Amino acid sequence: MAVLIRRNISLLIQILIWVLVAFLLLLFQPLTSEVKLPVQLWIKQAILFSLWLGAFYLNAYVWVPKLLLPNKIGWFVLAALGTAVGAVVIIYLVEIGLNLPELMHQAFHPGRPRREGNGPLWYSLIGSFFVTVMVLAIGTSITTVQKWQKDAQLRQLLEQEKTSTELSFLKAQINPHFFFNTLNNIYALTMINVDSSRQALHTLSRMMRYVLYETTSGTTLLSKELLFIEDYIQLMQLRLTENVRVVFEKSNPLHDLMIAPMLLLPFVENAFKHGVSTVLPCSILIKVAQQGAELQVQVSNTIVNEKKLVLEESNGIGLINTRRRLDLLYPNQYNLSVQENTVENEYRVNLTLQLT
Repeated sequence: MAVLIRRNISLLIQILIWVLVAFLLLLFQPLTSEVKLPVQLWIKQAILFSLWLGAFYLNAYVWVPKLLLPNKIGWFVLAALGTAVGAVVIIYLVEIGLNLPELMHQAFHPGRPRREGNGPLWYSLIGSFFVTVMVLAIGTSITTVQKWQKDAQLRQLLEQEKTSTELSFLKAQINPHFFFNTLNNIYALTMINVDSSRQALHTLSRMMRYVLYETTSGTTLLSKELLFIEDYIQLMQLRLTENVRVVFEKSNPLHDLMIAPMLLLPFVENAFKHGVSTVLPCSILIKVAQQGAELQVQVSNTIVNEKKLVLEESNGIGLINTRRRLDLLYPNQYNLSVQENTVENEYRVNLTLQLT
C-alpha cells in the first residue's frame, strides 16, 4: 500500500510539472499575444510537447538504465544528443511542412512580403534544441536519484532481514542450550530429592512460559527478565553444596524498562559453569544496578581449576552470541568488559547498557 501511494504521488508530481512546462514554454506567450495566431502554430506546439514527453521517458526508461547506469557513458551521451537532434529535425520538418514561418510572418506583418532567409526559424530550432537537452538532463537527474534511493532502500531492507534472521538464529542457539542443561540437572536431582525435583520442575515450567510468551515480541520488561534470572539461580542452587556462596542483588525500587529477553542469562550461566566447586570454597556475585535508563550488570565468580562434573555442559557459544546480540540490538549503546583473571582469582563481567 505504501509503495502504491508513493507511485501515485510521483505520477501526480510528474503531471503537474508537465502541465507547468507546457504552460510556461508553449502556451504562455501565444496566449498573451494580441495577434491572431494561425492554427498551425498550435499543431506545432502540441507536436513539440509530445516530442519532449517522448524524449524524457525514452531517456528515463531506456538510455539511463541501459547505458548510463551500466557505465556506458560515451554511448549514453551519443544517445542523448541523437535524441535532441532528432527532436529538432522533426520540428524543422513540421514547421516547413505546415508553412509555419510564412504564416507567422503574415500574422505579425500582414500584407508585407517575407524576406528570404531562415533566421527566425533557426533561432526557434536552436531554442528547441537547448530545451530538449534540458529536459533530458532533468530526466537523467531524476532517474539517477530514484535509482540511488531504491538501491538504498533495498540495502536497508536486506540488512533488516539479515539482522532479524541472525537474531532469531542466535536466540535459537541460546534457548535449546539452556533447557538441555537444565533438564540434565533436574534428572540428576530426581535421584537425590524428589520434593526438590518437583520444585525445580515448577520453576522450570515458569521459565518456559517466559521463553514461549515473552521472547516472541523481541522485548520484555526488565522486571520479568530479572525474575527469570532469579528462577534460574534458584534452580541452580538446588544442587549446590555449602561451599558455594551465591549473592544476587538488584536495585530496589526498579524502574521498569524494555530489554531484549534472555540477554543476561549467558553471563549467569557462565558463572555457574566455571565458578562452582564440590570441595573448595567459591562464590558467585550477580549485581544489577540502575541509574535512570542506564543498566549496570556485574557478574563475578571464583575461578575453579579443579577437574569436576560441571553443572553446565556448553560449547561456549553463550557469551559469543550475547556480544553479537548486543551489537545488533544495541549498537553504540553498551559497554562490555571481561576480566578473566583478577588478583582475587575471579572472572568478572561488567555490562553497561542504555535502555530506552
